Amino acid sequence: MIIDLNKDLNKLYELHVGDVVELKGTIYTARDAAHMRLEGMLKNNEALPVDFNNALIYYAGPTPAKPGQVIGSIGPTTSSRMDKFAYMMPKLNIIATIGKGPRDEACTKEYIKNKTLYFITTGGCGALLAKSVKKAEEIAFFDLGPESIKRLEVDGFKMICAIDAFGNNIFDLKE
Repeated sequence: MIIDLNKDLNKLYELHVGDVVELKGTIYTARDAAHMRLEGMLKNNEALPVDFNNALIYYAGPTPAKPGQVIGSIGPTTSSRMDKFAYMMPKLNIIATIGKGPRDEACTKEYIKNKTLYFITTGGCGALLAKSVKKAEEIAFFDLGPESIKRLEVDGFKMICAIDAFGNNIFDLKE
């Protein structure tokens, strides 16, 4: 299914575990260090550098772009490294995260309770995923290098629904 985030954002909530999606629209990158900074800013009631309302966060730290490229390889980071920040997603109004691998039990419960969606992409496909990035802009925490927050405009960004709005988790499916 193709979903244009600018037109069909609510279609994300109709997806079921295992559905393959091609995204078009804006997503943001953020990894461990960026999450830690955001957590500190929330605790100190500081203004956030990004309006994450209805945003999707991709756990990735892209490599530098080579000449003529929009972005370098952009494979997913292991999502469990961000599990301790799951409680922040509704506070930031983030509707979905994208990464690889399962989430721990506490994170999964938090996502299901708040209807935060989780999508997975395949590790090792960073160069292929980079082809779907049409524009990349570093927008916050510049000193973090690859772990800075970037705004990506994507078209054809492929992923699989791993935790849906109905409380299903692809990693809990029984055969």
